[in-house]
Amino acid sequence: MEGTFMKIAAQLYTLREFLKTPEDMAATLKKVKEIGYNAVQVSGIGPIDTETVKKLADEAELFICATHIPFSDMVNDLDAVIAKHKLWECPYVGIGGLPTEYRQDPEGYRTFAKAASEIARKLKDAGLQFIYHNHAFEFTKFEGRSDKSGMDILFEETDPETFGFELDLHWVQAGGADPLEWIHKVKGRMQVVHLKDYTVTPGGERRFAEIGEGSMNYARLLEACVQTGVEWGAVEQDLCYGRDPFESLAISARNLKALGASF
Repeated sequence: MEGTFMKIAAQLYTLREFLKTPEDMAATLKKVKEIGYNAVQVSGIGPIDTETVKKLADEAELFICATHIPFSDMVNDLDAVIAKHKLWECPYVGIGGLPTEYRQDPEGYRTFAKAASEIARKLKDAGLQFIYHNHAFEFTKFEGRSDKSGMDILFEETDPETFGFELDLHWVQAGGADPLEWIHKVKGRMQVVHLKDYTVTPGGERRFAEIGEGSMNYARLLEACVQTGVEWGAVEQDLCYGRDPFESLAISARNLKALGASF
């Protein structure tokens, strides 16, 4: 996979406890660069103004490849969202999950699908791309059918020209679906993917893990991402269980490089 199209970034949500102030962020981004990452996804940061974020990223020589922002920001002040991403030179505008009010039934998913598609069209007109990050709950089956989930509704009833996906491969698998199948399913609609692994303790507890240290077959998954034209793979680890999150990101980077991933 050496020299492939997809490049690896660090999802800053992993380091959220070290991103509360501009001073924190400066030190954190420097460490991320030293680990070997050349790009980041901005998420989970403190109340740091837009210009400062760009300045600190530039000083650390890190490209902001994508974000996670509240859907309410897109609904209430899309112009500001567009301006922020333009300043950051960031092409991918993401949300971290379906807002709670849409999750209860199929109609909620359909309402969101319509609203998000309209916003995504406006983002596309501004030269940006909307991306949707899933968890496990989207794979809940609805309407008494064994083959229809919330995620299916999002796939089928959003505008394929504007509504992009940012599959979290761990959460796809945790939801009972096949991440390899879904990578191919959203081909052409996914430029950013979340790389996340998990392990199972002797007691049966499912725990987040560094990429390559868990149960997921990342050799196959990375190859599928490359085959389907994914541009960025963002490494995220929600919990590190006492391990320094910077060390976790470093372990994931080392294992991904061993698999031939590009940084």
